[in-house]
Amino acid sequence: MIDSARLLTDLRRQLTLLTRDLKAQAEDPSLHWSQDLRRQHREATERERTALTWPEWRDGEVDQAAVAWIVATAFIRFCEDNALLDGARDAGGNVVALPWIGGPTAGPRGDRLARAAENETVFYRHHPAANPRDWLYEAFGLLASLPAGRLLVDREHNPVWRAPISSEAAQALLDFWRRRDDDGALVHDFTDEGLGTRFLGDLYQDLSEFAKKKYALLQTPEFVEEFVLDRTLEPAVAEFGLTDLKLIDPTCGSGHFLLGAFARLVGKWREEAPGADDRDFVQRALDSIHGVDVNPFAVAIARFRLTVAALHAAGDTSLVGAPDYDYHLAIGDSLLAAQGRQDALALDGDEEPFSYAAEDVGEYRDILDEGRYHVVVGNPPYITVKDKALNDAYRAAYSTCHRQYALSVPFMELFFRLARRYSAVGGAGYVGQITSNSFMKREFGTKVVEDLLSGHDVSNPVDLQEVIDTSGAYIPGHGTPTVILVGRRQLPSVPNVRAVLGVRGEPGQPADPANGKVWREIVDHLDQPEGFDGRFVTVAELSRDVLSRHPWSLVGGTAGALQKGLEGGAPRRLSAVLDRPVGGAIRAGADEIYMRPRRLSGERSVADLSREFVVGDGIRDYQNRSTERILFPYTEDLRPTERLDGVLWPWRTVLARRATFQGNMADAGLRWSEYMQFTPWSVLAPRSITFAFVATHNHFVLDRGGKVFKQSAPVIKLRAGASEDEHLDLLGVLNSSTACFWLKQVSYEKGAGSHGLGIADELWEWRYEFAGTKLQEFPLPATFPRERARALDTLAQELAAASPGNLVAHVLENEGDVEGRVRAAREDWELLRRRMIFDQEELDWEVYRLYGLIDEDVTYHGGALDEIDLGERAFEVALARAVASGAEETAWFERHGSTPVTELRSVWPADYRAVVERRLALTESNSKVRLLERPENKRRWATDRWDAQLRDALRAAVLDRLEEPALWRDAAGPVVRSVAQIADLVRDDASVRAALRLLTGAEDADAVTTLTALLKDEAVPFLAAHRYTTSGLEKHAEWRKVWDLQRREDAGERVTIPVPPKYRTPDFRTTAIWRARGKLDVPKERLTSYPGVRVGDDATPVLGWAGWDHADQAVAIARLIGTLASDDPNRTALVAGLVELEPWLHQWHSDPDPRLGTSAAASISAMIDDELAHLGATRDDVAAWRPDPPARGRRRTVRA
Repeated sequence: MIDSARLLTDLRRQLTLLTRDLKAQAEDPSLHWSQDLRRQHREATERERTALTWPEWRDGEVDQAAVAWIVATAFIRFCEDNALLDGARDAGGNVVALPWIGGPTAGPRGDRLARAAENETVFYRHHPAANPRDWLYEAFGLLASLPAGRLLVDREHNPVWRAPISSEAAQALLDFWRRRDDDGALVHDFTDEGLGTRFLGDLYQDLSEFAKKKYALLQTPEFVEEFVLDRTLEPAVAEFGLTDLKLIDPTCGSGHFLLGAFARLVGKWREEAPGADDRDFVQRALDSIHGVDVNPFAVAIARFRLTVAALHAAGDTSLVGAPDYDYHLAIGDSLLAAQGRQDALALDGDEEPFSYAAEDVGEYRDILDEGRYHVVVGNPPYITVKDKALNDAYRAAYSTCHRQYALSVPFMELFFRLARRYSAVGGAGYVGQITSNSFMKREFGTKVVEDLLSGHDVSNPVDLQEVIDTSGAYIPGHGTPTVILVGRRQLPSVPNVRAVLGVRGEPGQPADPANGKVWREIVDHLDQPEGFDGRFVTVAELSRDVLSRHPWSLVGGTAGALQKGLEGGAPRRLSAVLDRPVGGAIRAGADEIYMRPRRLSGERSVADLSREFVVGDGIRDYQNRSTERILFPYTEDLRPTERLDGVLWPWRTVLARRATFQGNMADAGLRWSEYMQFTPWSVLAPRSITFAFVATHNHFVLDRGGKVFKQSAPVIKLRAGASEDEHLDLLGVLNSSTACFWLKQVSYEKGAGSHGLGIADELWEWRYEFAGTKLQEFPLPATFPRERARALDTLAQELAAASPGNLVAHVLENEGDVEGRVRAAREDWELLRRRMIFDQEELDWEVYRLYGLIDEDVTYHGGALDEIDLGERAFEVALARAVASGAEETAWFERHGSTPVTELRSVWPADYRAVVERRLALTESNSKVRLLERPENKRRWATDRWDAQLRDALRAAVLDRLEEPALWRDAAGPVVRSVAQIADLVRDDASVRAALRLLTGAEDADAVTTLTALLKDEAVPFLAAHRYTTSGLEKHAEWRKVWDLQRREDAGERVTIPVPPKYRTPDFRTTAIWRARGKLDVPKERLTSYPGVRVGDDATPVLGWAGWDHADQAVAIARLIGTLASDDPNRTALVAGLVELEPWLHQWHSDPDPRLGTSAAASISAMIDDELAHLGATRDDVAAWRPDPPARGRRRTVRA
């Protein structure tokens, strides 16, 4: 039996090799496949089927073709090992010698691997010009020639027939499948008496990372598929019968729903007509099953799995002689094909619809006809649409697409449109799907809830019958919170909807997800007539009116009552005190182009054109810890300015083509360098409150003006003239545990954080999206915890001032007792933090009383204590006791670096101990307080520890010193330096010495060694060939073409400029370069490296300053070349660096420089000419230079 995990790991490496091979084929204009790809891309662009650039689109086709080769050979291998092709005959009627690729090395059929090699040898004897690819085509051809195998490697549409891999790649693929382990056994043996094909589902989901992201590949677990079929297929069969029953999954993937439905239908046909022919049962079941998917290899896998299931169900043991069953599985875009076309909403004249070569949905007549199906089931993709052309097409076709919609929205509309509509002659079809719950609370879900699921759309009536919150259940692979919806395509007839409401999430990862605590409560109690109020879910009847309004809140148990109580008892909502709706953030549309680290804000003399940039991740615990600045393309009076045009010029096309609601930037009346959306009031406001848009808990900060806010940090603006005290009123209540609870009830939960296992282990790890529209409805109490908020705001400012990042310069300013100053600073910082923890706890309990949740005042009024540590709060004591008794399991204490405390601290004064005891008693007796006093609502104080902050601050201090411009110039101008030279230059700097001593913990640490390690990931190579991988160089070439076109445009020429492709991590040679540059290749590194170059006998790395302009970069390289011997092998790479800089020099530095007597551009061009003459090379020659590939360690070999 196959080891699925090992197969997947090994095939990923094979996929990399095939992708590299096919990419070369795709770029070879002499090959038919390359020509055909270019034609398809051109037509798809013209017909608005795609807006992707050629490299982006081509990469998708190459990935599909590479996967197709792997999947097709996996089909052959499975058939070989399970004798599914034995007895096959060729066109002449001769029995075909098997196998082609391999098989078990021992067993009743002998050494099949040796026989495969012999058969291949005989093939070459008869076909001397053939190669390994031709041998694989022989295997594919036989499979395709069988009635039962025709569609598995369809000659018309399967990429293997159009995308020929090289002979070498084919041989590597054969060698892969023929590998043996140390015992001589086949590494990947598919022998399985039960003909299990689940491993193909694993390949579908995880083989290709590219496809996984593009198509949001995700298998539906069997227990979920069975549940959905129970709620849809079973009642449909009971109502409509088996004859002519039709089921479809328009997002079928690798076929889980289809296989489950097939098995059920075969069984039901056997029960209905016992003794009839098994093959007849199989065809009847297959006639009911329909599926469509946009991913070609997903459909190929689904067809194969369904074919094997059909063989098994009919009792057949081979594809040879098996019937030519009719299958109804198509490749195509369901969302477009359901509208009667694949390319556009309307076709002019008699123009034929455009389809990609791999698509065959047009050959399946009526497969996506509206109102055809008794059952529609599926697990649609949840991603947003990146391709603008497709995004626009879906938006035009589906009225529920709203704002930045996820694909779950149009598919929800499509699912119901495909179902039979109720009529006098027949009942309505059943619809069931598991989908992302993002539509329930995010704004894009407004239309799908209020127009579609409400049942108000008479053209597509929806009778929602079951809404099942599965966000708390452990569903493997589903990191996105989900909901299951079941309904029928008819007008609603009853006022209520059966709902499963979440109470608590799965407390851990269950050994068997199908028996997880949350899932079992759902399954066991959904049909309980009187409802159910359990530990994890509540089953109840919800008013259809409630579900007809957006947002939905599927909260059960005490939580629902608490939410209603907070809202019902509030004298006013937050919106009543606001000057304008929550928002105020900019939408740059390409943030990374504008963003700069604070140390780079003075780049090219634009310090006055950058501002502090507030990002959501930097808003924590009453502080704004954001470390970025953003280029600000506006004047002081907030008019657009041209002063940043030069800095932003390399990304001009990207910026100009940003998509607004009116079209591109020019269509919207905006300069190309402006932000897409800019609200001046947020910058002008002297005071406002900002918050983290996405976080596990609520974090609000009082801002005192002058900043720019990212979308992840929306702004709350109070009415004009509001005092600081009024801001503090809101700051306190919004940061309370009560507010955290309420916000989570109305906000979209995004799923697990970085520690999640598909879902978060615990509820306090869930990240939420706190949208401004929801926040505006926050219920305010009659009075506020103003003084607590004032204290916390003050302490937060003091804590920020005491942090290592702000103190390090003072600590290092003279040698003295540096360690002593560090210890004192640490003690101050930790004390301030403990005081904040204390005050926040007091604020939380004060707010409970302000909302009327408790009657008594249980805040501390004594003066003997004003600090506590993590782990000492009342809820943590209760939690620690529950853990000690075995009632709870939690990682709360470990994750937050605290110690569980089960007994109150003996050092606390008696009056404070009494307060905490009373809090514990209230938590035990008051169910609403008990709910609020849970980790998911209490502040985490998840701050980096002092030691980590100090280490980062010391590193930054040293690196900042090494970036001082004077260090990178001498009397002759810009100069590169080796690390050893840098160490010599800063050796007498007391602050650097102290910082290095603290970093290493050694008094006599070697400066050269320490700096070498420190600078390792801070420099990016000067040359493209050193920065990018092969794929990255290809994208860089596209960017260079764009820059050339922009220069022509600047010269007055009318040109069409394509949007250049974005980079990905694999496009860079190291992750450090990727971190410094990102997807738009924006330089944010500190230093430039010159790999392989030495300064004399000095073997330490040679570096330059990344803050140099193009002229300084060129001069530094020119001077470096002058130090090298005439035969130094590094000269070619350095000259290539000058060639890369040459266009920029002529663009920005063509004016005469008095120091040079000519322009920098002319001077460097002349030097390039001289160097090329010396090398006997051209500019193209040196531009094609590539470094030697990095040496790799030896890998364990497996015998072929």
